[in-house]
Amino acid sequence: MSQKTRTLSKRVVGYELLGFGLLFLILWIDEILDLPHHLLGAPATPINWKESLLESGLTIALGCLAITLTRMFLTRIKYLEGFLIFCAGCKRIRFDGSWIPVDVFMRDHSDASVSHGLCPDCIDLYCGGWNKNTGSKL
Repeated sequence: MSQKTRTLSKRVVGYELLGFGLLFLILWIDEILDLPHHLLGAPATPINWKESLLESGLTIALGCLAITLTRMFLTRIKYLEGFLIFCAGCKRIRFDGSWIPVDVFMRDHSDASVSHGLCPDCIDLYCGGWNKNTGSKL
């Protein structure tokens, strides 16, 4: 994993930690200061420590689950980084000292599915203007 990828992963996890930390803080501020009473005129309620501890525990558990899943998904993302050296003639890729076809490289180093086809320019070049719709030369 490159430095850029690690930095992105740390940043995403950091934002999640910050978000769950703020949620945790808001839950306790609400419980201690009784915000609905002061802001909305609701009846005053005493501090319920058991409820606050339960809410805090659930918030921490949910935060741990979210961060764990995020880290798992970020490690599964595959990045194609650096330089790939292509053969100008056959378009194979030099990788680990050997030359391998592009489709083999993509299959082995990504989750992409690869298929073959010919673009219109190559149809003209290699097939002499073959018309794929009628099966005859143009």
